[in-house]
Amino acid sequence: MSLESHGSRHEGHAHEHRDSRDHEIGLSPHAHSHAPKEFGRAFAIGVGLNLVFVAIEAFYGSKVDSLALLADAGHNLSDVAGLLLAWAAFRAAKLRADERHTYGWRRGSIIASFVNAVVLLVAMGSLAWEAAQRLQAPTPVEGVTMMAVAGVGVVINTVTAWLFMSGSREDLNIRAAFLHMAADALVSIGVVAAGALYLWQGWGWIDPVMSLVIAAVIVAGTFGLFKQSLHLLFDGVPEGIDLGQVRAELAALPGVKNVHHVHVWATSTQERALTAHLVTDGREVSALLEGANVVLAERFGITHVTIQTEDADYAFRCCGVGA
Repeated sequence: MSLESHGSRHEGHAHEHRDSRDHEIGLSPHAHSHAPKEFGRAFAIGVGLNLVFVAIEAFYGSKVDSLALLADAGHNLSDVAGLLLAWAAFRAAKLRADERHTYGWRRGSIIASFVNAVVLLVAMGSLAWEAAQRLQAPTPVEGVTMMAVAGVGVVINTVTAWLFMSGSREDLNIRAAFLHMAADALVSIGVVAAGALYLWQGWGWIDPVMSLVIAAVIVAGTFGLFKQSLHLLFDGVPEGIDLGQVRAELAALPGVKNVHHVHVWATSTQERALTAHLVTDGREVSALLEGANVVLAERFGITHVTIQTEDADYAFRCCGVGA
């Protein structure tokens, strides 16, 4: 018998309502909520602020004929595209499931996280390459203008990063947006420091060296996001879940004699799903499902649960599993 737990009895409507029995069986108030936190305003503000900064950089870059500022304006324009991608994925996660997309579009948040990580790594590679070229042939820079424009960048990028900070630990897509903006704030701080040192000591090499250091720091911080999002794209077990513990918790439920075919994956950057076969001793199935739903939600944050119950004979014929 294949049954879904009460939390996802019908995938097409699982996100439109909450089961009235959640509190009766001991689920925490937040354990069954799939709606992402509201970051729409944060995305709108972030995109608007960064578009203003791109315009400022492009204007002053043209005015003082600074290739560095023009190049950074292009880089920040790509960051706006990254924010728009993350925003689109955030909105897509709210679309209802239908007959053709039974899980909805929530996986878009994982894809956006991966793309943003790749874009950030490529951008830092490009920055490092340009810095290496300039290190071989240092050129004079407009120290005052560079510091003034970068100072505006520090403020704008810090404010934007702050908007996403609260959700960066819970949602990989929000974390990608946060890292993008935090990285830009760090780059801007480095530009201010490089400009100050250039005005003080006249070191033509300080700008490319500072860029190389910043690129290395950002790559180190972004690689974890890249690895985690790639892992989830291939239906890897989400971080923080021990599959052995999941099996053990299910096996410990009253009436369960064997657990097999356990699969856990992420349907989005916030949601986790599970399917499993349980060999039972014939006890009441609804009580078993309620117990499984409680332990999986409270211990592992898994709220999409589909369980197939079997007797020992069927388990052996179907899967070659002994009780």
